[in-house]
Amino acid sequence: MDSKSSRPMPTEPGILAFHERCEAFYPADAVSASIEQQRQWYDALCAEFDAPSPARLTRRDEHVGGRIPVRHYRPADVTTETRIFYIHGGGFVVGSLESHDAICAELAHGARAELVSVDYRLAPEHVWPAGFDDCYDVLQSLLAGGPVAVAGDSAGGNLTAGIVLKAKAEGLSGIIGQALIYPALGGDLAGGSYREMAEAPGLTTADVAYYREVLKAPADNPFAHPLKASDLSDLPPAYITAAHFDPVRDDARNYAARLAQAGVDVTYREEPQMIHAWLRARHTSPGANEGFLHLVHGVAHLLGTR
Repeated sequence: MDSKSSRPMPTEPGILAFHERCEAFYPADAVSASIEQQRQWYDALCAEFDAPSPARLTRRDEHVGGRIPVRHYRPADVTTETRIFYIHGGGFVVGSLESHDAICAELAHGARAELVSVDYRLAPEHVWPAGFDDCYDVLQSLLAGGPVAVAGDSAGGNLTAGIVLKAKAEGLSGIIGQALIYPALGGDLAGGSYREMAEAPGLTTADVAYYREVLKAPADNPFAHPLKASDLSDLPPAYITAAHFDPVRDDARNYAARLAQAGVDVTYREEPQMIHAWLRARHTSPGANEGFLHLVHGVAHLLGTR
């Protein structure tokens, strides 16, 4: 596909309007701009899709180990002592505590659980494993206080799967579930959805290649590329959601299949009209709203609150 008119596109008006609105803030060729410019555009995009906070939800910021910023979200109605650890997306290059603030608040509220998000170090200033190590350090800190479910979107989905694999390798217990939201897990850029959806709206295969190059993770490391893990048995239950119009779709699809084959309890849901980053469209697109409600229910099920 070499023209915009031939790009694979959904037909739902709400998600098409969302995509058009996104490109007004974050152009399709954003990765060709400077890192500083990419972050400015992304921050503006996130601000555009901000949403009111759930009533009586409180936030508290602190630093883990004196250096890693985290934010605690405590909804008015908490029905479990198990916490959600949320890792934001952004290609390992953009994103912060602010970029996913509304998403985290609504997920905590809907799942009726305290949630902790992390502001891990970003590339290219900090290449792999800096951000990964930050997330793993926060995971260890949280597990010292009780059980945890780990969740993340896009690059955050990659980090979620990776730290869960490392926790298993190191015998770290207490992770009761993992939720992967349109995760990038290290699939073959020349095949499957990377080829079929190479020019999909919101994220292209070229974008994924760019983010991998910037991150500089070892190509054979399963913590960086979870699809390369040889053994997925004995991992915690998983809720995995993908977008149909997304080059990383098959990463989610294939990882879910391999988890199931390894005997892991996994729920897989593919949003038929969605594009990458549809979480931000949850208040404007019927398909995204439905997907978000299923995500909240899936996380709550992992927590045992539903």
